[in-house]
Amino acid sequence: MEQRIGSSSQPLEGAGFDPAFIPGLTSPASGRTEDEEPEKEPEVAEAGETAPEPEETAEASPSEPEEDAVPDGPVFEASDRRARIVADHRGVRLSLDDQECEFRWDEIGAVETETVRFGKRYTVTVHTPDRRWYPIEIEAPARSRFTEWDEQLDAVLDAYFEDAE
Repeated sequence: MEQRIGSSSQPLEGAGFDPAFIPGLTSPASGRTEDEEPEKEPEVAEAGETAPEPEETAEASPSEPEEDAVPDGPVFEASDRRARIVADHRGVRLSLDDQECEFRWDEIGAVETETVRFGKRYTVTVHTPDRRWYPIEIEAPARSRFTEWDEQLDAVLDAYFEDAE
């Protein structure tokens, strides 16, 4: 009879067990599951064999879809010297200095905009279904940009965001 050494239970994931885990911002720290195969290392050609030329491997490999390909739908983009927000067919991406996070449309519960009474700060807050929110403030060049940004963001939300009611 064979016995396994170690625990048979799977490690738990989430913020309760990994303080660095933030849904939508980081991926779980766990590795691959048992069903996945480990990555194969490239085979090394022996002395008598010749390695395929790079041109042949490029032609033989299937073409991957380009992520830069932009569909015809609306896009909202606003930025200042520190912050940036982009909302398009892929979801909403927030950037502040060197920190970035991305939310797919199925991860978003609501998107809220807010402007200050005096000043040129435009705040966009992304709410997730698990009651977390991620605000970002953008300094507008002029207060007249607020209405333009609201119209662009509304067009993107109308096109891609499905309200689950």
